[in-house]
Amino acid sequence: MKKRKGHTLLKHESHALSDEKAVDIFKALSNQTRLGILHMLKDPETNFSAQAHVIKEEDFEGGVCVSDIHKKTGTSQSTTSQYLSILLQSGLVETKRIGQWTYYRRNEETIKQLEQYLQFKL
Repeated sequence: MKKRKGHTLLKHESHALSDEKAVDIFKALSNQTRLGILHMLKDPETNFSAQAHVIKEEDFEGGVCVSDIHKKTGTSQSTTSQYLSILLQSGLVETKRIGQWTYYRRNEETIKQLEQYLQFKL
């Protein structure tokens, strides 16, 4: 780690979360259903049916169709979409459109950055 301007920098400073970004993530995590979505997406093979349209050639393994997420959450379609949008804006999930379907998966890079933020800043 390097020192600059009186504070210690993370190894990959360019990939470190800013305080503002961390606040956005914490806000996204402050809802039980959104937290549950992230938990389910951690192990999509166990928590969801096989995703027929996600093929290895699409390079989006682990993606889950929004309709399957909706079924698991027990919330309305619009609420599920809103929750996924909040998770997407915070960087906790990523999305890909394949044909007529939209798939979501966890953004593991952001989650690693959050772990580092918690370890080094809090």
